[in-house]
Amino acid sequence: MKKIVTTIIVFLSVITLSKAQKIYEVKYESQADVKVFMVEYESQADLNVFYVSYSSQAGTNDGKWYQVEYESQADVKVFFIKYESQADVKVYKIAYESQAGWRNPSKSHFFR
Repeated sequence: MKKIVTTIIVFLSVITLSKAQKIYEVKYESQADVKVFMVEYESQADLNVFYVSYSSQAGTNDGKWYQVEYESQADVKVFFIKYESQADVKVYKIAYESQAGWRNPSKSHFFR
């Protein structure tokens, strides 16, 4: 029984860590996992994003992003697109952490 509980805890930890939103901005569109467009108004966004100060604060697919310095540290590589029509996800940068989250949950699979 103890072995099963330990296995479940490890499994859930791996799942949680794999969804962490440590992002890296790539230089070329072809390198990206997700193409992102920054919208001007919150109502246009699929995702409200709050940039956290420390990697330990990065969310679990909830809009709390930590921008890493090196590609190897990232869970998701993003490329910021110039045109809205080319984007996989439209994001709006918010001022308060409590406002972070999905406005259009159907697009959340891009960050899993």
